[in-house]
Amino acid sequence: MAQLPGLPGWGEGWIASYLPRATSGDVLRGDTGRGARWWSQLLEGMAGLSDGNLMRLQDRINRQVVEIGTAFRLPGEEHEKHWPLSVMPLLIGEDEWRGIEQGVAQRAELLDKILDDMFGGQALFRDGALPAVMATGSPHFWRSMIGVKVPGGHRLQTYAADLGRGPDGEWRVLADYSRAPSGAGYALENRIAASRVMGTLYKQLNIRRHAGFFAAFRDGLAAACQRSDPRIGLLTPGRYNQSYPEQAHLARYLGFLLVEGEDLAVRDQQLYVRTIEGLKRIDALWRRMDTRFIDPLAFDSQSAIGVPGLMDAMAAGNTVIANAPGAGVIESAAMSAFLPALARRLTGEQLLLPNIATWWCGQPHEAEHVLAMFDDLLIAPAFGGAPPGLDDGRAVIGAELGAAARAALMAGLARRPQDYVGQEVVRLSTMPALADGTMTPRPFTLRVFAARGADGRWAVMPGGFARLGGEDDVRAAVMGEGVLSADVCILSDHPVAPVSLVPAKVAIRRNPGTLPSRVADNLFWLGRYLERGENTLRLVRATLGGTIDADGGAALLPATLARLTGLLISSGASVATKDEEITARDADVLTLAQAAMDGPGLSSVRTLWGHVHAIGEGARDRLSADVWRLIDTPVAGGGEDAAGLLDRATALQERFSALAGLAAENMGRTAAWRFHDMGRRIERAVLVCRLLRSFAGDAASADDLTVLLDLCDSQISYRARYMTGLSLAPVRDLIALDPYNPRSLAYQVRAIGKHLGVLPVLRDDGMAEDQQSLAIELDGLITIAKAEALDTPAVMAVENRLLALSEAIGRRYFLQGSETLRQSNMVLA
Repeated sequence: MAQLPGLPGWGEGWIASYLPRATSGDVLRGDTGRGARWWSQLLEGMAGLSDGNLMRLQDRINRQVVEIGTAFRLPGEEHEKHWPLSVMPLLIGEDEWRGIEQGVAQRAELLDKILDDMFGGQALFRDGALPAVMATGSPHFWRSMIGVKVPGGHRLQTYAADLGRGPDGEWRVLADYSRAPSGAGYALENRIAASRVMGTLYKQLNIRRHAGFFAAFRDGLAAACQRSDPRIGLLTPGRYNQSYPEQAHLARYLGFLLVEGEDLAVRDQQLYVRTIEGLKRIDALWRRMDTRFIDPLAFDSQSAIGVPGLMDAMAAGNTVIANAPGAGVIESAAMSAFLPALARRLTGEQLLLPNIATWWCGQPHEAEHVLAMFDDLLIAPAFGGAPPGLDDGRAVIGAELGAAARAALMAGLARRPQDYVGQEVVRLSTMPALADGTMTPRPFTLRVFAARGADGRWAVMPGGFARLGGEDDVRAAVMGEGVLSADVCILSDHPVAPVSLVPAKVAIRRNPGTLPSRVADNLFWLGRYLERGENTLRLVRATLGGTIDADGGAALLPATLARLTGLLISSGASVATKDEEITARDADVLTLAQAAMDGPGLSSVRTLWGHVHAIGEGARDRLSADVWRLIDTPVAGGGEDAAGLLDRATALQERFSALAGLAAENMGRTAAWRFHDMGRRIERAVLVCRLLRSFAGDAASADDLTVLLDLCDSQISYRARYMTGLSLAPVRDLIALDPYNPRSLAYQVRAIGKHLGVLPVLRDDGMAEDQQSLAIELDGLITIAKAEALDTPAVMAVENRLLALSEAIGRRYFLQGSETLRQSNMVLA
């Protein structure tokens, strides 16, 4: 048997001795011999994959997390963090999992019945089976939802729960999630990353797959819709949400539209998404935002991220919302105190998965018990929030409070006991984790997911993901949110058949799908900012002398250098000195170049890269992993001398060029690519106009023309065509009017016209729309222009038309408040 460096010899005996709390019914409940063999097979396989060094596997799995783009954002933080994934998975046998699966499905169905009664007949309240304060005390209860029939007949379409396993092997429910359960995407990404690293080892272990769960969820949502081929959206609060990367991945994986509130509009009680083709119907929304924000007309009027009138569309039966508004009322800790009795009443069964013992202090007898056992219990908010004594809203263990905190909590309990619950302190079992190269036991909780399938029954994801505590303390209250996640593998005794979301027979289609106006806007400006950043880098390199192919290698004339530095300032990349004059001194030039790279200017490389990153985050579901990885790599540096700055500018330009190459070679020629490319073309055309005005005037010098050719990457083309040296008119023709030069003004204008000729229009009379008319006029102007007459006023006229064309494209295709809804008379299916 293989040996892992730094660890004792392992196998069945090592598992039994090294993880004593995780063997007899803990790591794998039931047949402990079979469980030990599974662990032995896993560890031996991992040792073989890593030559006995598990840290190598951990490093590989960390790289996969980055490769996939798995990330999250902590509240209040600006930047995302990479998802922490342990190389050691949690193994659970299929027999043990079957009990968990049945318990989770039973619990989800019970909670759906409770919600149906709360917002329907309310028999539970009338009969005294459930105190009315369970609804009225919750911030997630909305009176306006009472009596509203939900499309499909079910208020819960998806559900999640946190489970803990005690040292005796018994699983208990720690928390329920019914508002907008998150984490299913992270479970999927954990599995993808682990499978890529483990390779065939996972197949040898017969691990059950996740795809069947997601297929059931998607089919269940579709079955609740009115149309047989519905359009489903995932409603996100936006890129600053904690789990936005997960949402983007799920939307791409499931084939849902990732939409924000501003993308949607309600007309005649029907929900639509605003697209470049007009309004298109949305049949269902998987919401990932709280109820209070989804419709400012029905809930919080100050919400700026919701959809006005969304509840009208749902009440009319036209739009399925998963989960239904108000579903969060059953998440409260106080509710779990009543679930055992409610299970017997509503299902005629005992709970298959028990709660942790909970006493709601709104009942006199239970309140007395909590006070008597105060030191031994966990005191938590009954309905969320932060009642007195629990200022941060987190549960506390009574025995660990200081005198002042204890007095404050006691006073709160005496004043409003209904705001508190007492719960038993759960001790968690452990699983192995790798810490500093050493295997160590860590307490864990398990998040499981359930979704309602097309047949109305609940499908439970086989596994979910585990969260591991950072300390040895096995109390759940101390562990908190955990510091690591782990893949959860359900092991079968038999080979597991492959499962895919792709049906056996798929009708061939070449329709690229729906492009929301906001996404088109993002891709358009992503192209513009990338092109603008590359232009700034070209100016920096030219200013520092890094790309000029002047005759004899002589330095640039002061006038030419002044024009270069003037462009850095006028473009917004850098700032002028106090007297607005720049000399040709090396120190002045270096200062301007450094500011253009790292300064706060509107067109500095650092500022533009910030815009690129922000747009990339918001359009992540439309970008490949390669593109996102390049965008997500920070722009580093600063403080170099001229040579160091030139090297960094060259390296960054290579990254910009790589992004341009990925877009040119890898993006399908869909409307999404056309908007991205059109943004690049407009930005490049505007820059060419400004370069022509600066370096191709009637008095242009040889240095001016050399710089112009170099900035437009046309040196080779010119020298191959003209053997007599530099001349103004030929340079103007090559840079401005030659339709075969991919860097010329004419080439950009013609490419823009082709894009606009293919993109959808709203008019049905065959007449050109405004943006098309402007492009046609501009192309005609360039076609008949003569190089000899292309002076500064003529170039300025072209530049102004380009800017007007950009505005016209924005007015037609991008979101303009409610203007798009008013002007778009085309409503498509």
